[in-house]
Amino acid sequence: MRRFKQLLINTVLATDIADKKRSTIGKIRWQKAFHPSQSSTHNSLDEISSTQDRVASLRSLKATLVFEQIMQASDVAHTMQHWETFKKWNVRLYKELSKGYREGRGASDPREGWYPGEIGFFDFYIIPLAKKLKECGVFGSAASEYLDYALENRRRWEEEGTEIARKMVLENDSLIAKTVPPLNEAAPAPSKDDALAKDSSPEGPPKKTESSKNNVPAELCPPKEAAPTESPVSSIDSPGELV
Repeated sequence: MRRFKQLLINTVLATDIADKKRSTIGKIRWQKAFHPSQSSTHNSLDEISSTQDRVASLRSLKATLVFEQIMQASDVAHTMQHWETFKKWNVRLYKELSKGYREGRGASDPREGWYPGEIGFFDFYIIPLAKKLKECGVFGSAASEYLDYALENRRRWEEEGTEIARKMVLENDSLIAKTVPPLNEAAPAPSKDDALAKDSSPEGPPKKTESSKNNVPAELCPPKEAAPTESPVSSIDSPGELV
């Protein structure tokens, strides 16, 4: 179980191609597993005393690396498929990175250098990865198709990518302009005419009555009792005033 957990962690982390240190270690491990005679670290396998253990260790390393290559290929699979598939997912990737940049989750604006960036991506990552998939011998004839598609997509992007990238940027910017207002655009202040119209509106806040305090209609409320009035007879202060 511990070995499976470590294998899973290494497989996921292998997709972090921005980590140059991890990428360098990955290249060294690949040379060690598939080209041990050309690797500067091949002596580490010789330190294992038993031939059987040495073979098992090499087989385990190869299996781990194959899992990592599968995960990496899955992450960028559109680059090794048909040209139309590549274009569709290339647009979606651009929109995702553009949205992340506008929301403050991206380090750079993808509009800048999208075309040359794809060329470099093919040359330094996609095509070497496709060659590894073929070299490991696990995928059979399918590995040749992956490499052929990657080379063809790279060729067509070099020829058509400039115009594709230009249209993609313009269409995405136009869509954003229609749906998202500028961040620095303040709400318009109400005009004087709007204020006068609001004041002269026949509908105003309902006037509070005694019955409305208890939410009882006025016509259902009992009439108020009249206040007592003074008697017409003066107050009797002394008996002498009686007739």
